[in-house]
Amino acid sequence: MSYLSHFNLQEQPFRLTPDPDFLYWSKQPARAKAYMESTIWLADGFVVITGEIGSGKTTLLQSFLSELDDDVIYAVVSQTQLTPTEFLQSVLTEFGFKPFNKRKVELLDMLNMFLIEQYSNGKKVVLVVDEAQNLTRKVLEEIRLISGIETHKEKVLRIILAGQPELRDTLDSPGLKQLMQRVRLRFHLGPLDRREMAEYIDHRLAVAGCEKDNLFSEDTHETIHRYTGGVPRLINTLCDTALLCAFADEKDAVGLDEVMAAIDELNWEEHESNTGIYEKLQSIQNLASDNGNVTRIEVRTDGEVVDELMFPPGRVIVGRAPDNEVFIKSKFVSRHHAQLITDDDGCVIEDLNSTNGVFVGEKQVKKYRLRDGDVVSLGVHELVYYDLRQHAEPIDDQLEDTIEGQMDDDDDDHDSAVNET
Repeated sequence: MSYLSHFNLQEQPFRLTPDPDFLYWSKQPARAKAYMESTIWLADGFVVITGEIGSGKTTLLQSFLSELDDDVIYAVVSQTQLTPTEFLQSVLTEFGFKPFNKRKVELLDMLNMFLIEQYSNGKKVVLVVDEAQNLTRKVLEEIRLISGIETHKEKVLRIILAGQPELRDTLDSPGLKQLMQRVRLRFHLGPLDRREMAEYIDHRLAVAGCEKDNLFSEDTHETIHRYTGGVPRLINTLCDTALLCAFADEKDAVGLDEVMAAIDELNWEEHESNTGIYEKLQSIQNLASDNGNVTRIEVRTDGEVVDELMFPPGRVIVGRAPDNEVFIKSKFVSRHHAQLITDDDGCVIEDLNSTNGVFVGEKQVKKYRLRDGDVVSLGVHELVYYDLRQHAEPIDDQLEDTIEGQMDDDDDDHDSAVNET
């Protein structure tokens, strides 16, 4: 007897292999897929999708490709540790050619003729490159060149690059400025928040045929999120192991004890301490009780200060949702627009996949370590960051002044005593 029959499931709900049928359409994947679909109706469509390992990029790509119309021809390249010539050979192989033992110039000529022919036949051609973070700069330059193949009217190759967050850093480097000018849209798949994670678990159970409400009790959600960070693949691993633990203990549902048993089996630590995303949060939280406020934020609209807030070390969310620590009621600001993480080294601002982006000065940033006095723009609003520690008198100076003051008081007391005698 397997846990499938024990829990009346028709199939394994948390398997790790990508399956579009299990795809949970939260706001992020829906938006990412919409960006991918734009490559079809934009002749010069060029989209970059990034996300952490296990965030669902490959599943999303499979869903997108499975729904393409017959007038769309596509190639998928997922082996990306290639030379420029090997990359062109892989692309042509996916399109049905046998492009081996040919020079690079011949490969480019074959691809050019193929794309023009498909355009003449009313076909649209899409090139999808998965695991694109492994591409060398030379291959990325080759992609820039083939993205420019065109007729006298329009470009004939749509491109989607998907990869881990390192891809963003590579593309933002100065040497690839020309390539980035070709990119029409880019989107980063972030982790699920706690509410989305609970819906994700329920969705996968429902697709697998579960008819029982709360197979995972509500008190498990916080712990699951804490140990997975909202990353879909990690959620699948932990939930599948928890089901096995519940099955072994002959339980009809998964409670907190089963989740903790699964965590012990996997030998996991809390996600934050492993990924580096919030690696200092624990120490920050400890500092908060001792250090008091270290950050001051001025909120400005049209140049006027409309709010002023101070915070201890830790994490602060900025957005138009009322539950944010920095609440800005504006259509130009996303519900959870950005976060500020303050530690003993300073403060970092990070864009939380906002619609209008985060700018420091004239530069749009994804993650940026702020300096005292930096002005951050969110739509038509500005945040001015002040590090209160830089404006405070150094501890050593304070201590020295205190000692000197005490000595002066002692001298005064001594002089008074001498005069009295």
